[in-house]
Amino acid sequence: KVCNCNMFSIGGNQSLRHLLGEKKLELDYHEEKQTEKFIKTLVKKLKKEKSLDDLERAICHRTHATKCVTVSRTINTKSPPILPHVWTCRFWRWPHLKSALELQSIAVCCHGFDKNTNDICIQPYHYNKIETPTLPPVLVPKSSEPLPSRDQMPPINLDGNTIPKNATYVDGLEPQSFGISWYKPPPPGYMSEDSEATDHDSSAANSPHPPAYNSGSECKFKSKLQFISETEMNYQPTLAPAMLGKSQYAQPVAYCEPPFWCSISYYEMNLRIGETFHASQPSLTVDGFTDPSNSERFCLGLLSNINRNQQIELTRRHVGKGVRLYYIGGEVFAECLGESSIFVQSPNCNKRYGWHPATVVKIPPGCNLKIFNNREFAALLSQLVNQGFEAVYQLTRMCTIRMSFVKGWGAEYRRQTVTATPCWIELHLNGPLQWLDKVLTQMGSPGIPCSSMS
Repeated sequence: KVCNCNMFSIGGNQSLRHLLGEKKLELDYHEEKQTEKFIKTLVKKLKKEKSLDDLERAICHRTHATKCVTVSRTINTKSPPILPHVWTCRFWRWPHLKSALELQSIAVCCHGFDKNTNDICIQPYHYNKIETPTLPPVLVPKSSEPLPSRDQMPPINLDGNTIPKNATYVDGLEPQSFGISWYKPPPPGYMSEDSEATDHDSSAANSPHPPAYNSGSECKFKSKLQFISETEMNYQPTLAPAMLGKSQYAQPVAYCEPPFWCSISYYEMNLRIGETFHASQPSLTVDGFTDPSNSERFCLGLLSNINRNQQIELTRRHVGKGVRLYYIGGEVFAECLGESSIFVQSPNCNKRYGWHPATVVKIPPGCNLKIFNNREFAALLSQLVNQGFEAVYQLTRMCTIRMSFVKGWGAEYRRQTVTATPCWIELHLNGPLQWLDKVLTQMGSPGIPCSSMS
């Protein structure tokens, strides 16, 4: 059953009637009461602040030419557990909107969510929806031009055999109804041994921090677009110097978006459990609950293992709400929803921050981290394609992301490999992997021959 304006007890409130008449989001019967409370409380507050007319004009005329319509980040409206500007944008503009990461405030908006002001603008036409950028094709040389020697190649070591270093990512958001609370770095000396239930180990104090880290103060949330550098935005495919001006000797290989953007496998220690989950939705959660048939959830609580020991059982109980994964605008984000930290090993993310490729990053509860960027990957692929088959093949490791729940691993932990952790998942990014496959197929065989004696 789909609700309409008549389902709401709007009485003679003409503004409320106009606003509900412009809704884009279809609600089932069970969502209607919760939405009614939210709308009524919002209208009451905006009317008191004399900004209701601006919201009504913006929505009815679908225009950005109004003042910011603001609410406090800490306001309590008994609303759905979602950020207010996301809710208004979903209700009146984009019904399939999943996350604040999909939105960017326009230039004239002074109180956009990403501007970190005390009040937040909820005018839906003061935001743009970020679309997935088109990646230029990689130009694969056809001819057998001499490749640069190994000492001329930039170092790229994706060797996973070394014990990974550790870092803590402390920039993020906590999605509350009308506010966010910033994660503060733990005090010096905040380290303890693994317990059986949760893992409170902190990273080493001298671990390098992301660019957003601000020592001694609260972390500031940054808009997802601010992570994209000017160089990255201007990325164009390149050829080796010997190939410049000889485009007829290069074969363009385009990126194609697959129907399932990633595949997720679940492991307990070194044993894979259950079937692979194929993600078709741009937003999904991996949690510890038991929904058997939801395309937006991979529920680990369903999976059985006759060899499961007590430590694994205890750790699984603390997975809780787990992690939410977003694939937005060619970027992958991980947001820790549970009460225990998650630990992520992403070579693409580590390269962005200048860390060793095998570094394991701790994401505390309520924080999120960009763990993969298609444009950065495309730029690296375009660079390495001129260095031969082996250099390109190394990038397959960059398309795999490992993530442990509750328990960390690496140099700062007693568990030094991911297969020593009780509960972890492995993500394979299908789009980049399929792109690599096409490029490698076009390149032919490796330059170094393989024989029975090699």
